Amino acid sequence: MSTHLLDIHLFYATSHKIGIGGVNMSIDLAAEKLIAAEREGEKIAVEVKSFLERSSAISEFHTALGQFINYRGALRRREPERILYLAVPLTTYKTFFQLDFPKEMVLENQVKMIIYDIKHEVIAEWKN
Repeated sequence: MSTHLLDIHLFYATSHKIGIGGVNMSIDLAAEKLIAAEREGEKIAVEVKSFLERSSAISEFHTALGQFINYRGALRRREPERILYLAVPLTTYKTFFQLDFPKEMVLENQVKMIIYDIKHEVIAEWKN
């Protein structure tokens, strides 16, 4: 069942910031943000990545995975009830994320994902 992106867009205005161990973290780049929301009663944070075509997918993946791991660690310490998701475009998920290495890293690092369809402006899938 897909969810309209409007359900998440409401939270773009304020990126979620967290400070821990002397380090302040937030993602403030264009379409790439860490947002806080609630989904069916559970508190979530979503790191949205665009995986731009002009960039190297593996380079974007390294950055996204590293940021995901750092944010998850910080959230576990400050807001343990909040679940972190990595949001990626449907086209990227269907291509890059089906390759063995990215697929294995997502499993190994227990990355929860939101797959979003930019063209139809819907969340295509939630992957736990």
